[in-house]
Amino acid sequence: MAPVVKVLLVDDDALVRAGLAMMLGAFDDLEVVGAVSDGSEVASAVNSHRPDVVLMDIRMPGLDGLTATETLRARKDAPEVIVLTTFDTDEHVLRALRAGAGGFLLKHTPPREIADAVRRVAAGEPMMSPEVLRKMIGLVSGVGVDPGRDRARAALERLSPSEQDVARLIAEGRTNSEIAAELLMSVATVKAYVSRIFTKLSLTNRVQIALLVHDAR
Repeated sequence: MAPVVKVLLVDDDALVRAGLAMMLGAFDDLEVVGAVSDGSEVASAVNSHRPDVVLMDIRMPGLDGLTATETLRARKDAPEVIVLTTFDTDEHVLRALRAGAGGFLLKHTPPREIADAVRRVAAGEPMMSPEVLRKMIGLVSGVGVDPGRDRARAALERLSPSEQDVARLIAEGRTNSEIAAELLMSVATVKAYVSRIFTKLSLTNRVQIALLVHDAR
């Protein structure tokens, strides 16, 4: 039996918290261990409940979810974070992803897809579909963010050719098994390359690798 994934909810809307708790509670392998209404409460809730994944709203009246994500992911024992957002209004979602969030969900995402995203992020494989990546790239260009192309290219040049190939496929939203098939490697070898990329570039998850690759283009 798969281990139960513990989830902390962070949203200022009580109805949203209740709805998410009810929805996630319908899955035997997911458990909502706590729910708070503001980013300022996250650190204490994480200390108390030790969640595997935090579902983090962006817009809250006190401490916003972006700042809370940056603070939380800086911890040595940080849980994974999934940002809750809408593409049309939350233009700073890239800041949360660069801070180490494992992905994001639109608030109207179907329940089964939310549950699957939580499982994937808890397993260290964030939800990074090609559609999500295309929208993120469009969001970056739309708000005029400086991608730091030269810095990104210099970082990628520190990787071996095989590591660069793995990074490129991560940026396309490929899973470890898909990367292994594409590059004729074992899944274990792909995982080893991913770990080396994290170490060499001081990154914490695959989302940051994908953003770096796109910044370098």
